[in-house]
Amino acid sequence: MEKIRCGWCEKDDLYRKYHDDEWGRPVYDDETIFEFLILESFQAGLSWYTILSKRENFRKAFDNFDYRKIAAYSDQKTEELMNNPGIIRNRLKILAAITNAQRFMDVQTEFGSFSRYIWGFVDGKPLDRAPESLADVPATTEISDAISKDLKKRGFKFMGSTVVYAHMQATGMVNDHIESCFTRR
Repeated sequence: MEKIRCGWCEKDDLYRKYHDDEWGRPVYDDETIFEFLILESFQAGLSWYTILSKRENFRKAFDNFDYRKIAAYSDQKTEELMNNPGIIRNRLKILAAITNAQRFMDVQTEFGSFSRYIWGFVDGKPLDRAPESLADVPATTEISDAISKDLKKRGFKFMGSTVVYAHMQATGMVNDHIESCFTRR
């Protein structure tokens, strides 16, 4: 019997694997949360498929998303990234990744972990929205608005409410799998 999935992931095997194995599953470790922050910030204005198809290139280019290393990137490393055809070569987004790594560590210092900080917006447990269809899934919510506002106040870049909500979905802070999706439960 064919598995029923959320309609957005039917494009190909890359999307299906991401949907089936990662999207919407709660993530509490800072390393993975940071990876998704970087990927989502690069996705701003582009399709998630574009980012997903370049994910391994991003991993290699950005030192496996090691925020400690990224926070210390030099101008030379920025130029190296600007010349890497395997990633999105947008200077503002590359510089934002460096800034966001620095701010990420500031939040860790303040809260003990970034996970504790971001999950605090949803009391540490996933919000279960139970959408009937993709049409019921919003692009932003009051919570993503609040997180975005707070991140920006802390100096994060490319963290608008839509990007933040996509991050919440990716890291399982919100369960937006449609009711009939086999991964829902």
